[in-house]
Amino acid sequence: MIRIENVHVDYGRSPDRKKILNGIDAEIRAGEFVSIVGQTGCGKSTLLRLILGEEKPTQGRVLVDGMERSQPDRQCGYVPQKYSLFPDKSALSNVTFGPEVTTFRGPWAWLSPRYHRQMRAICDEALAYLQHTGLSEVDSRKYPHQLSGGMQQRVAIAQTLVMKPSIVLMDEAFSALDPGTRAAMQRLIKRLWRESGATFIFVTHNTREAVCLGTRVIGLAKTSGGGASIALDLRMDHIDFDSAENDVQGAVNRIEARAAQPPEYALL
Repeated sequence: MIRIENVHVDYGRSPDRKKILNGIDAEIRAGEFVSIVGQTGCGKSTLLRLILGEEKPTQGRVLVDGMERSQPDRQCGYVPQKYSLFPDKSALSNVTFGPEVTTFRGPWAWLSPRYHRQMRAICDEALAYLQHTGLSEVDSRKYPHQLSGGMQQRVAIAQTLVMKPSIVLMDEAFSALDPGTRAAMQRLIKRLWRESGATFIFVTHNTREAVCLGTRVIGLAKTSGGGASIALDLRMDHIDFDSAENDVQGAVNRIEARAAQPPEYALL
């Protein structure tokens, strides 16, 4: 579904030009859950923005379903680290915003006899998504400042999933949550991935989170020549949150040991 071909990303101009990604090649199949790990500054979020279509590579190309990415669209949903909620809209209105904008065109759309019927359907579906993430109908009427961090993140996830994207990109989405809330959100997102059938790409610093969430873990590491390359690419189908601790910790140790090696050696 996603093909990344010899992607390089540089920022700035010579002589201060800074290389971020250095020759990334990868293929991601439809329905996979791919965790991306690596040290701060190794280009994890940059890679996510390339798939989203928000950035373009300096060299190489990123394709989704055979089409080169040029701009964000409905095919890719994005859940950022900081909640992208409108502060002046209720939780329900935050979730209905995307479907409403894409369904109704023009300033006088509300005059259409179909408007209220369609809006009721949109609201019903949005509420169903909020409830699916664990929020109640009472919560749906609250504004972001009235919700906890975990509740806001649930709204952000519903906001993304209601658009029915085939690809869901999540950038350090749980890093600001307390451990208990983070654990609940991890299990929630794994369940939603199974139910939706979408392709999930999840950026995290937490190796254990990457192992338990992903069916595959890709590790980025900086090269001696500058910029980051893929240091490891491992299948994790057999690991889950309920796996034996020895299996989980063994996978974590294996990934962290290989990620510590230079990318030119780590895949040998």
